[in-house]
Amino acid sequence: MAEGARTEVGEDQVLSAPRFVGRDRELAVLEGALGTAPALVLLEGEAGIGKTRLLKEFLATRTGQGRPVLVGACPELRVPYTLGAVVDAVREGVDNVANLPLSGLAGALRPLFPEWADDLPPAPEPLKDATAARHRLFRAFVELLGRLDIGVLVIEDVHWADEATLEFLLFLVSRRPQTVGVVLTYRRDEVPPGSLLLRLTSRPPADAHLVRLALEPLDVEDTASLVSSMLTGQSVSHEFAAFLHERTEGVPLAVEESVRLMHDRADLVRKDGGWTRRRLERIEVPPTIRDAVLDRVGRVEPGTRTVLYAVSVLAGPTDRATLRAVTALPDDTFAAHAAEALCGGLLRELRLGQWAFRHSLACHAVYEAIPPEERRVMHLRAGRALEQWPLPPVAQLARHFRLAGDVEAACRYTEQAADLCVQSGDVATAALLMHSLVTTMSVPPEVLVRLVTEIQFQALSGSDPYTETIASLRRALDAAMPTPGQRALLRYQIGRLLMAAGDMEAGRAEILAAVPGLRPGLPEAARARLLLALPLGVARPAREHLRWLREAPSADTATTPLDRLQLSVERAFALVMLGEECGWEEARHIPDAVGDPREASIVAIGHANMAEAAVRWGRYDEARTRLATAQSLAERHELLDYLDTIDTSRAHLDWFTGNWSELAERTAHLAVGDGVRLKDRCEAALVVGLILGATGERETALERLDFAGQDDQQLIEATAASARLWLRDGDVDRALRLTEGLAEAAVDGGIWTRACDFTAVRVAALAAAGQHDDAVRLTDAFARALGDNDAPVALACLTQCRAVLAEADGHLPEAALLYERAADRWHTLPRPYDALLARERGAHCRLACGDQGEREPTLSTLADVRRGLGELGARHDAERVTRFLTEQGVSVRERRGPGRPGYGNRLSPRELEVARLLLEGRTNRQIAEALVVSTQTVASQVRSAMRKLKVPTRTGLALRIVELGLLAESKSKSKSKSNSKSEAEAESASGVGMPRAGIGTGSGSGLSGGE
Repeated sequence: MAEGARTEVGEDQVLSAPRFVGRDRELAVLEGALGTAPALVLLEGEAGIGKTRLLKEFLATRTGQGRPVLVGACPELRVPYTLGAVVDAVREGVDNVANLPLSGLAGALRPLFPEWADDLPPAPEPLKDATAARHRLFRAFVELLGRLDIGVLVIEDVHWADEATLEFLLFLVSRRPQTVGVVLTYRRDEVPPGSLLLRLTSRPPADAHLVRLALEPLDVEDTASLVSSMLTGQSVSHEFAAFLHERTEGVPLAVEESVRLMHDRADLVRKDGGWTRRRLERIEVPPTIRDAVLDRVGRVEPGTRTVLYAVSVLAGPTDRATLRAVTALPDDTFAAHAAEALCGGLLRELRLGQWAFRHSLACHAVYEAIPPEERRVMHLRAGRALEQWPLPPVAQLARHFRLAGDVEAACRYTEQAADLCVQSGDVATAALLMHSLVTTMSVPPEVLVRLVTEIQFQALSGSDPYTETIASLRRALDAAMPTPGQRALLRYQIGRLLMAAGDMEAGRAEILAAVPGLRPGLPEAARARLLLALPLGVARPAREHLRWLREAPSADTATTPLDRLQLSVERAFALVMLGEECGWEEARHIPDAVGDPREASIVAIGHANMAEAAVRWGRYDEARTRLATAQSLAERHELLDYLDTIDTSRAHLDWFTGNWSELAERTAHLAVGDGVRLKDRCEAALVVGLILGATGERETALERLDFAGQDDQQLIEATAASARLWLRDGDVDRALRLTEGLAEAAVDGGIWTRACDFTAVRVAALAAAGQHDDAVRLTDAFARALGDNDAPVALACLTQCRAVLAEADGHLPEAALLYERAADRWHTLPRPYDALLARERGAHCRLACGDQGEREPTLSTLADVRRGLGELGARHDAERVTRFLTEQGVSVRERRGPGRPGYGNRLSPRELEVARLLLEGRTNRQIAEALVVSTQTVASQVRSAMRKLKVPTRTGLALRIVELGLLAESKSKSKSKSNSKSEAEAESASGVGMPRAGIGTGSGSGLSGGE
């Protein structure tokens, strides 16, 4: 061929499969890690980077050598199935287990391997405890792997794994000695938040033989080698290789698909004995693998495209007969189209007669390109084909019939699949199967109500498992022609789920509308009345809630043990929330442990609810015990939703009892976390707001409290906390306006359990505004609602209200005694923050009496209060008491531990830096941006500097700093310091803004000056 001559690639030119290039080091690492003792290998890399190819090459080196290897992959399905990847790995690698010496434990494998029913031991007795059932199943799998003498278990794409599979893998690699090597491939960017995979990747067993491999893209040289291997081994120009590398970023699958597409388009030419591209302006390489795949699929014959569509619908290895049924192609043309599809490079033959896409990205791209009606028909054919199997795969059947729109078949197989999951202890997957069904199909009202009742919503992950289900119920209510009884049941379910999601008022309205149509004797009729009896949301008068409670039949009338348990638990909660002491006696009958997952859900939430009630009553030890019981049940039975609820309730309890160490940090992630449900985020935000208010970050505290008020259950306490901050700053009118709207609902309704903290704030606001009669009236109403109940929180609150009234009346000795009595009550609970604040007010009343004999002991009391507030972490309050003591001539000496030193009345280095920027005319926000801190922190430092230099304004602060020459002095000292002390160390020594208990960075009361 003459120099410079070109030859275009013809359509008959066959591309070769790409050679394995650029991974010799990684292959050697794999061989070294798994060549001797079992190891845990974590193989990470983006889609298409070559993880599967690396494993294929590694497995090829072990053919005929050593112990067997099992390979499974987690499918990208909306609904996974229990231990699916592990089951598939065993099923693909093992023909039968007839001759294995299995113990009776292996009978637990029957639900997952029904085809081996004749060879497995008899099924063991069912276990109601989900955790015990899972553990038994895991032990059975480990025994099976041992009897098969498996050397390595490979599970690909574990970012898509179901929770049961991840739990099993943790179980497997944590056993000592580790008998099976484990290789896991995953894409880090696709690991869901909160996934158990994060425990494997970030906190593997400490003594595990761990090997991490992260595959990187190919370089230009390796890209050239890969392309050359596809083009009959001929060389490719550097320009061509660089061109492809730039557009594919060196991702092997993208390189391969781009070369195949360019081949199909005849965009490749021969030149000077090698391959190159045509002119740059005439070639467009798609930016994504998806586009490249779809471009190639669009170029094949319609019949071949149908085969590719069918393989993507089946979403996994498929045999010839099933594939033929799904395509519905005639026998005489199917073979030719199937052969063309296999030769095209998108498919691979896993073993004789079993085909699948070479990569999940290609499978997903093809599936999304199928016209919707054709896709639905193919799913229907797939379902009918799989039904003919000797042992139909019910999880796959549920998916196919659901996507085909066959309601009856989808419901039947989904319930069968969910039952198998529950038998295996996999409650989460069972819930996901049912949830997917009711949210994606138009199910008849009667069936829909039954399915929704069976869903364990607490086992579902994500921030909102309710909205889609509620929408399905509303569609059934509006679109169908349900009977009056069905309409009532649909409305009841909508109301129940709305209340579970935290929307108490909307849920209450739906249940009220449902009650007349609920037939007496139905469990829903009794539960509806108990839910209406709960004083949650905007509380009604106690008499209205008690009427619903009296109308609810007793638990003894229920026909099933589950209904009896549900009614007894909810009745006890309603009683104690209504302030009825007899409810505690009924609560003692709530069991601590149950086996059935549905019973566990009722009992876990029952203990969590009773813990909330115990906090309101002041029974803090009982609250902590019940939360621990609820957590144990939730963890044991995979009730994921309850774990966040329990965490936020425990944080709320820690706030009250003074366990503030790192409380804001422990709670902040719940307040803003992805996947945390709104009601839990609101309670977490309430706790964060309370902490920030005590530490002085007023503006941020008010923001968090405002967010917390979105939830009906937190509204009253969040409003009270905000009003307390406004009162502290002297804005009585704002505090009055905030609390006015809730005064009737919180107090006058007679439900004291919701009124304690609110009443104290409202009475203080009324007294400060001179509305004495209204304050007295509110206090009396609260006392009447409380009655003779032995509720420590309410009694302390009532004593505090009476102290406020006595102080407002000018009866200072009486007020001092009442404040001290309230402080004692708060201390006994314990609620140390409230105790210290009450003791502070009592001391001020004593000093105002003018008795000189009381002066020294009272100032000593205030010094103790200041110290207690500081140790607790209430820095803002401690500073207030410090200023007062200083004004009274009392020398306040800080007792410091090994933390940062103080600067007394001298400005700290950071305060001097803030002052320098202040002199430049910058606002708080601009200073915050320059120093990479919050505006609240800057405001705190400005305020601290103003206090130390005794100036009332920012302008005065600037003038005072210039007069004293502090910035010049600071520069002089800075030059004389040793260069060995880093800026970070100087910052560490400044002691700026850090509370003693480590609550968070410092801030002030929101002074913003020139902003």
